[in-house]
Amino acid sequence: MQKRAYFGLYILIAVLAVLPFVLPNSFYLDLAIRMAINAIIVLGLNLLIGFAGQISLGHAGFLGLGAYASAVLPTHFGWHPVLAMIAGAVATGILAALVARPIFKLKGNYLAMATLGLGIIINIAVRNEAQWTGGPDGMPVPAFGLAGFELSSDKQWYWVVAALLAVSVWASLNLIDSPFGRALRALHGSEVASRVVGVDVVRYKVAIFVMSAVFASLMGSVTAHYVGFVTPNLADFFHSIELVTMVVIGGMASVYGSVIGAVLLTALPQALATFEGWETVAFGAILMICMIFLPKGLVPTLASKFGKAE
Repeated sequence: MQKRAYFGLYILIAVLAVLPFVLPNSFYLDLAIRMAINAIIVLGLNLLIGFAGQISLGHAGFLGLGAYASAVLPTHFGWHPVLAMIAGAVATGILAALVARPIFKLKGNYLAMATLGLGIIINIAVRNEAQWTGGPDGMPVPAFGLAGFELSSDKQWYWVVAALLAVSVWASLNLIDSPFGRALRALHGSEVASRVVGVDVVRYKVAIFVMSAVFASLMGSVTAHYVGFVTPNLADFFHSIELVTMVVIGGMASVYGSVIGAVLLTALPQALATFEGWETVAFGAILMICMIFLPKGLVPTLASKFGKAE
C-alpha cells in the first residue's frame, strides 16, 4: 500500500477520534453516525462500480435484507441479534451469488435494468409480507447487545461505526493493492484483454458483487439496530440512486472519494433544509454543477489538479 494512502487513513482515524468531542450536540453526533454508515456502504459499492466497472441500481435492496433480518429474526423467532446479523449477511451473499452469474452476462443499460429489477423485487417483498415485516409501516428492531452489554447511547454507537469505518477503509486500500484488486481494475479497463492475460472475468465479477452486497447487508443491520425501527424506504429505488450518486460525486475508483461523497450527500439535505420547499431543486442544481465541473468526482479531480492522484 502506498504511503500516502496510509497517510490518508491516519488523518481519517485522527478526525474520527476527535470528532465526538467537538460536535456541539446530539443532532450532529447522529449525523456523523449516519455519515459513517453510508461511507461504509459506499466503499463496498465503489469497489463494484468504480474499480470493477459494474453498475448496480438496486443496492439498497441488500441493505434492506440485512435490516429486516435483524428485525424479523429476533422479533418473530427469538434469535440473538448477532446471529440474525450474520444470517442476514450470509443469506444476502448467497442471493447475490445466485443472481450474479445471469445478471453479469448483461452489459450497459441491460445490466443496470437487471440490478434495478432485483432491488424493486426485494422492496416489494418486504412491503407485501406485512405479517412478518409490518408492511409499508415498518417494524421495531430490538436493541443490539453482546455478552450482556447493550448499545444504547449515541456515543457508544459512534465509536462502533467509527471503528468499522476505519477498518473498512484499511481493508479497501489493501484489497485494491492486492492481485484481486488489480484483476478488478483490469476487467474495468477491458474484459477482453483481461481474459487474454488469464483473468477469470465472471468469477471476479461475482466475487465483488457478493462482497459489496454483504457490506450493504451488514450495514443495513447496523442501521436497523441504531435507529430502532426499519421501513421499506430503506430498500427503495431512490435510496439506491442516492448511494450511486455518493460514489459518483466523491469519485469512482477512489477509496477516500467514497468517504467524502457519503459525508457530503448525507449532510447536504440537512444544510438545504433552510430552502423551504426548494430543497430538491437546490440539491439537483448542486449535483449538476458538480458533474459539469468535477466530472471524475471530487477527490480524483482535486487530486489530479494538485498532482496527488491516489
